[in-house]
Amino acid sequence: MDQPLRNLITDVAGLSVGNADDPRLKSGVTVVVCDEPAVASGHVMGGAPGTRETDLLAPEAMVEAVDAVVLSGGSAFGLDAAGGVMAALAAAGRGFVVGSARVPIVPAAILFDLLNGGDKDWGDTPPYAALGRAAFAAARETFALGSAGAGIGATTANLKGGLGSASMRLPGGITVAALAAVNAVGQATIGDGPNFWAGPFERDGEFGGLASPAAFGDDATRLNHKTRARPGESTTIAVVATDARLDKAGAKRLAVVAHDGIAHAIWPAHTAFDGDLVFALATQRAGGTADADVVAIGAAAAACLTRAIARGVYEATPAPDDLVPTWRERFGGQIASRTTP
Repeated sequence: MDQPLRNLITDVAGLSVGNADDPRLKSGVTVVVCDEPAVASGHVMGGAPGTRETDLLAPEAMVEAVDAVVLSGGSAFGLDAAGGVMAALAAAGRGFVVGSARVPIVPAAILFDLLNGGDKDWGDTPPYAALGRAAFAAARETFALGSAGAGIGATTANLKGGLGSASMRLPGGITVAALAAVNAVGQATIGDGPNFWAGPFERDGEFGGLASPAAFGDDATRLNHKTRARPGESTTIAVVATDARLDKAGAKRLAVVAHDGIAHAIWPAHTAFDGDLVFALATQRAGGTADADVVAIGAAAAACLTRAIARGVYEATPAPDDLVPTWRERFGGQIASRTTP
């Protein structure tokens, strides 16, 4: 019998997620840990990505599977988080076997949160390797959303961003899910109102139950983006996952199709100033995958990513020295717990 869904990426069997963050720093790390190496690929559509180990995710590259994936704040400093996760994996005996050595495979992507009101005076040692280790140690089936992990210091054009997740199960039993750290140039809400662009995809009131307005106002597609944005200062970085049996080329296609989820949830998306990137993981826990399943998995991944982005913004919580309000501060509603039941 299928287990009830938690509406988290960990509904995909074989995955756990850990967060580590520093409220004073207003930055943090989120790691997706694979119980065993998962087939992986990725795709970048933003003009200003910050990444590590993404070349090996190309279908023609040798390594088929990864041990973990890291999403981090800190701009390029945050790439150190993958080193911390690698060290923890190596200590656990994990990694790609090369002779008598093991090399953990940990792709990473970062978002820019250096100018968000946090104290970034960390001296000679950026904290991200340590945060990566801490996130790995915290990996569980349940984890905090909103202002947590890589999303603690994230912002959008008009509201705080955050960490979001969503999942769904297809009629044949395959599970598909997404995780997103939302730090976009654009905004996740429509015009000056509370409605999310993701409204048509919402399930069970997961981000306020407002659906979409009957008609968009004149302000709906007015370009509202972070002022004085510079390349590398904004991005939505995400992981989509499934328990289906996909090869590396299939994972690549899944990452490409899942980018539709960013376009459904954020206006504008994939700009020259965003580093929009999607990693795709396939844990191979479900049965065989037919051609029709591949189409359904891609559509589901895009829908889950749309929902995850809205949830990340909706679940954000206020903190001292914030530069923009949270959705709930601006549009009302009781602040919910950061931890998903």
